[in-house]
Amino acid sequence: MTTQRRGLIMGLAVAALAALVALAGCGSSSNSSSSTSSSGSKTTAANSNVKGNISIVGIWVAQEQKNFMRVVAAFNKQYPNVKVKYNPAGDNTPTVLSTALAGGRPPDLASVGQPGLVKQFQKQGKLKDLDFARNEISANFSPDVVKLGTIGGKIYNILPKGANKSTVWYNVAAFKNAGVTPPKTWDDFLKAAQTIKASGTPAYAFGGGDEWPLTDVFENIYIRQAGAQKYDQLSTHAIKWTDPSVKAALTQMGKLFSDSSNIAGGVSGSLQMDFPTSVSQVFVNPPKAAMTIEGDFVPGVVAGKTQLKPGSGYNVFDFPSVNGSKPTVVGGGDSLIMFKDSPASEAFVKFMASPTAGKVWVAQGGVSSPNKNVPPSAYPDPITRATATKLAKASTFRFDMSDLAPASFGGTPGQGEWKILADFMKNPNNVDGTASALEAAAAKAFKS
Repeated sequence: MTTQRRGLIMGLAVAALAALVALAGCGSSSNSSSSTSSSGSKTTAANSNVKGNISIVGIWVAQEQKNFMRVVAAFNKQYPNVKVKYNPAGDNTPTVLSTALAGGRPPDLASVGQPGLVKQFQKQGKLKDLDFARNEISANFSPDVVKLGTIGGKIYNILPKGANKSTVWYNVAAFKNAGVTPPKTWDDFLKAAQTIKASGTPAYAFGGGDEWPLTDVFENIYIRQAGAQKYDQLSTHAIKWTDPSVKAALTQMGKLFSDSSNIAGGVSGSLQMDFPTSVSQVFVNPPKAAMTIEGDFVPGVVAGKTQLKPGSGYNVFDFPSVNGSKPTVVGGGDSLIMFKDSPASEAFVKFMASPTAGKVWVAQGGVSSPNKNVPPSAYPDPITRATATKLAKASTFRFDMSDLAPASFGGTPGQGEWKILADFMKNPNNVDGTASALEAAAAKAFKS
């Protein structure tokens, strides 16, 4: 997800930026976020010979940071002589890294949420490739994930943490009351929505006020209708947003918005509703909406706030097939990149590419691993297990298109794709005008 979306977790105080930049290149200091351990029977003599300090700047804060530090602790059981210092930068990670690089004091490693940022740093000659871990990465991740991290034939990032964004979450009672079952096709999905509405509950809840959830809906429709090749072309602006494939996807997307009474709060209310509130419309009894179309991180948004239980109170189904499309996953994730090469850094990258690291991370809940060799049993509940394994083992996986685009087009509130799709929600019949507006904004962003 984009750095702006990480505002759902928390940001860091601006005053902390200077301290983070100063610390970015220094892995020798120790504080509460450092983790070292001399325990662990899996430690080998070779591992014990790997020594040094690693500094990491990353986007993981709050609960995500706590979960990551558990992974670091597991690493230290195997490498007790490596000290890891993690500096959480949250939404400010791109700024912190850019400032550190400009000052000649980059961290050893970093976690970032946008592949576009990885390409930017690689183009600037700032990154070290991860080809030393090619065997581990290729063995544990799908070809599509490996391809995502490959630039010019070399691997520059791995995706240790991900999200399956091709999921639809629903209120079980709302479906039972309407007498519908999770639909598998787009046509059945639209029909089910009308049946649910007739039963007295709006079918959909959209976080239109945050705008970005609308991009995820478009991307899921587009890849199923146009195919993965067209998706790749549109992601890089190799085809225009006025292409017939875009207009066809917008036409289908517009069917979700054409009946305002079938949306929680109506269109106007939805455009003022943030993402967490849209989730709460579904995860409540009685439901205020039957479904929300978003990623496998949805339950975590209302964790501890909902009385509904997984399976009996809420559940999930795959984003429906469009025109007979095969199973496809659009997802997000966080990349691990390297600025300084060392035996300690290489050991950490290889560990992060391993099923061991993935097992520790996913056991905490609220996260999926793209590592295909993380066993399903590592996940804490059946629903997470199902969505996560589909992410890791998807035959076709594509990264969130808006996160691949320049931020001015695909990652900024109130402009570019975000705003244009929000405007489209108000006027879903304006397919041609919306496509033209998207193309104008994309052309400007990709040119710059």
